[in-house]
Amino acid sequence: MTTRHSTTGDVDPAVRAELARLRDSIDNIDAAVVHMLAERFKCTQQVGHLKAAHQLPPADPAREAAQIARLRRLAESAKLDPAFAEKLLNFIIAEVIRHHESIAEDATSAADVLAE
Repeated sequence: MTTRHSTTGDVDPAVRAELARLRDSIDNIDAAVVHMLAERFKCTQQVGHLKAAHQLPPADPAREAAQIARLRRLAESAKLDPAFAEKLLNFIIAEVIRHHESIAEDATSAADVLAE
């Protein structure tokens, strides 16, 4: 049974302490997720430059499908909703493709300027 309180002052100090401990853990995990995403995007930026240099397309549907299937399996084994994991990866993939398209456009523009 859940007890509701109108103000946090009514909450048992032990409950408040446990809530603070859990929230600190959540904050630490959020920070780690942000740092991991930053590292991931550093790598995908390098991929984008490599693709642009070799005139490869920004998107790779076969790779994306394989990654989605892989992430769904990982999510299932981690007891995370695979549909949520897929939505998250699709969001990340869309952002990566957007970056790759921008890198390719910049490379094309630079090549056009050099050709003039």
